Amino acid sequence: MKKKKILIVDDEACIRNLFTTALTIKGYTVFSAESGEKALELLEQESIRVMFLDLNLPGINGVDLCRKIIKKTPEAVAYAVTGFSPVGKDKEYEAAGFTNFFSKPLPLDKLYAAAENAFIN
Repeated sequence: MKKKKILIVDDEACIRNLFTTALTIKGYTVFSAESGEKALELLEQESIRVMFLDLNLPGINGVDLCRKIIKKTPEAVAYAVTGFSPVGKDKEYEAAGFTNFFSKPLPLDKLYAAAENAFIN
């Protein structure tokens, strides 16, 4: 069976730890990064198709990070995760390459469903 890898990018350690623990319990191999720059370094080493990206990151923001990832790996599935209201931003997120976006706090059932759906295709 091929490993199902997921990348979590968030500057908040508690969010990274929560998502990592929750997704690991469900059998995913989870990687995490605290910044967009660290995420890009990690993606040079690992082939990861599914990711949850915080939008408000230090350095490169989540939208620009998504653009860079999708440009290099068009088949990637990227979900935006934000603590701010995404109202009116859906077109911008879609143009950047996000599959969908979620507001924090993200209930675990939605996290699980998004991860599962990403691997169906």
